Amino acid sequence: MDNTPTPHIGARKGEIAETVIMAGDPLRVKFMAENYLENPVLFNQVRGMLGYTGMRNGRRISVMGHGMGGPSIGIYTYELFNFYDVQTIIRVGSAGSIQEDLHVGDIVIATGACTNSNYAAQYELPGTFAPIADFQLARRAVEACERMGYRHRVGNVLSSDMFYAVNAHNDRWQRMGVLAVEMEIAQLYMNAAYCSGACYDPSVLRTAPLEEGSICGKRKRALGICTVSDHLLTGEATTAEERQTTFTKMMDVAFDLVMS
Repeated sequence: MDNTPTPHIGARKGEIAETVIMAGDPLRVKFMAENYLENPVLFNQVRGMLGYTGMRNGRRISVMGHGMGGPSIGIYTYELFNFYDVQTIIRVGSAGSIQEDLHVGDIVIATGACTNSNYAAQYELPGTFAPIADFQLARRAVEACERMGYRHRVGNVLSSDMFYAVNAHNDRWQRMGVLAVEMEIAQLYMNAAYCSGACYDPSVLRTAPLEEGSICGKRKRALGICTVSDHLLTGEATTAEERQTTFTKMMDVAFDLVMS
C-alpha cells in the first residue's frame, strides 16, 4: 500500500533518494541544494519544510529540513524511513558546546545521544535505551574530517527538549563527558533503530517479525554531525545568517560520506 504523500511530506514514492541529508533550518537545506547538488528538484514545501532531490557526481541524493526539536524530526524521519524507502539519514546541525576545549566552528560527530526527552517511552522497553549512530558512517565521518583537516571531536551529545531551560544542569552533563547540546539526534537514532527492527502497523505502534519484502526489511542507518554554533560556558556565539550559510565543513563531510 502506497502511503504517499504523507500529511507532512508532499512527495510521491520514488521522488526521494535512498540517502537524505537533513538540517533543521529549511534555508540551510536550500543552501545545500544550490551549492552541493546538480539540477535539484523541489519535492516538498509543505509547512515550508523544503526538500530537494538532485545529483552529485552521478549519485542521487536528497536534502530536506526536519524542523526544531525531537517531535519534529521524529515525524519527518519516521515517514522517510517507513514510507519513502529511505535507508540512510545524516543530520547536519548546530550545537552548543559544554566542554572548554570544544570551540565555535568545531565539528562534533555524535556516536551517541543522551536525552531528557520522553520519546523512548513509546517502545515500552524494560529499561533505558541508548541511542547510537551507525558505526560505519561515524568512522567514515572521522576519516573525512582527518583527510580534510577539519577540527573535530567524537562522542556523546545531549538531545534536549528545552532550548530555554530553567535548570539545564549543563555542569552535570559536562562531568559525564557529554560534548555539546542539540535537540534532535537522539530521536533520529531511535527512529533508525526502531525502523530497522520492526514493521509498521497502521492501527497501532508495535514490534513485529520482519517479513520478506517488508518496507522495514533493510537496516536503517543514521548519523548526526554538528557544528558548534555557540559555547554555553564562554558565551562565544554565531549569528543566524552564519549558521545558515557558513557551516559548510559539516556539509562537506556529510556529502563525502554519501559519495564514499
